[in-house]
Amino acid sequence: MGTAQQDGAKAVDEELTMAMNIEAVMIPVADVDRALSFYQGMGWRLDADFEAGPEFRIVQLTPQGSGCSIQFGRGVTSAAAGSTQGTYLVVKDLERTRARMIGQGVEVSEIFHRVYDTGAQEQVDGPDPHSLSYHSYATFSDPDGNGWLLQEVRERQPGR
Repeated sequence: MGTAQQDGAKAVDEELTMAMNIEAVMIPVADVDRALSFYQGMGWRLDADFEAGPEFRIVQLTPQGSGCSIQFGRGVTSAAAGSTQGTYLVVKDLERTRARMIGQGVEVSEIFHRVYDTGAQEQVDGPDPHSLSYHSYATFSDPDGNGWLLQEVRERQPGR
């Protein structure tokens, strides 16, 4: 094998070795069945619901189209219920997603965008006036108070 081929093979090997994917995020909840009902009510796919006695139960669900799931349960984390905040859910159409979620009984904030003109982040009511990806948001919480941030991304930046 020539030097160029060896260098190419080494680069591919390093990329495969270093590739990492977030597969699941732990969400601390107080009531497993209530959380399960809430997330399934939003149309999230139930991947697993495994119980091993009264002290251990783990549930995994995946939002539509996501490569990452959430997990919660009993005996799976020492984090306080409701302590997870600011987890992003990226959507293509924030207005439609928000309307659908409200129709499913989820309390979702009004849409807002962020402005950085002053060097500090300022939150402004309404969607980004230029309809730029990554600039419009809405929030919601699950029954335990775990906070989610919906972010509109119509077109991803290169490399993302």
